[in-house]
Amino acid sequence: MVFVYLLRVQVTGYFGDDQLGKALEGADVVIIPAGVPRKPGMTRDDLFNINAGIVKGLCLAIAKYCPHALVNMISNPVNSTVPIAAEVFKKAGTYDEKRLFGVTTLDVVRAKTFYAGKAKVPVAGVNVPVVGGHAGVTILPLFSQATPNANVSEEEIVALTKRTQDGGTEVVEAKAGKGSATLSMAYAGALFADACLKGLNGVPDVVECTFVQSNVTDLPFFASKVRLGKNGVDEVLGLGPLSDFEKEGLEKLKPELLSSIEKGVNFANK
Repeated sequence: MVFVYLLRVQVTGYFGDDQLGKALEGADVVIIPAGVPRKPGMTRDDLFNINAGIVKGLCLAIAKYCPHALVNMISNPVNSTVPIAAEVFKKAGTYDEKRLFGVTTLDVVRAKTFYAGKAKVPVAGVNVPVVGGHAGVTILPLFSQATPNANVSEEEIVALTKRTQDGGTEVVEAKAGKGSATLSMAYAGALFADACLKGLNGVPDVVECTFVQSNVTDLPFFASKVRLGKNGVDEVLGLGPLSDFEKEGLEKLKPELLSSIEKGVNFANK
């Protein structure tokens, strides 16, 4: 199933491969949540072989029917599915790094919620950048940059970071095999899609964390703050000052994130 947003909104339902072209034709933003959900004991890598094939097929269709659309990748593992999409678009001659996004907004939502609870402040006024990737230790919330600034101890920061990284697993275990983080992911996906639409419509200073092609680090893809505009990515922003704990986390995540990126590239090119 593919969900399509048009700038002048008209909601129409489509189903199956036969209607995929009609669903995609003329789309400004395409959101890909397709695939199987996580079950107890599954990691995001366990989902790879199933979801990677689905994503590859959808991206081939996007390249054919709406090559200039902004693509919001939700299908896990995002650390691999975004590189898969990039390779598919490159082969089709339609790749534009400014128009491909891995949706990591749920990590931001969780980090903000957990921080607000600990700091005892309304979550609506909280901002916490989350960088890196979208799985386990590759998720790095930058609580040192959180606003409003609160008196949260180093031990609490470590615990909040761990809970943010394990947020998906926490939900899967709580549902005891009957689902994953579907509603919160839908909320996060809608937030990011809305941000993309604002950028396309020329709203200034729309900044969100997202997993994109990047030179912020030595990795080819990385999640960080991104300014959105009429062509997708206007600017990939730097990391800003990091605490010693965050610097350590950054170095720790790099090998795992690189491995996931390479896995996606290899799958797309096999």
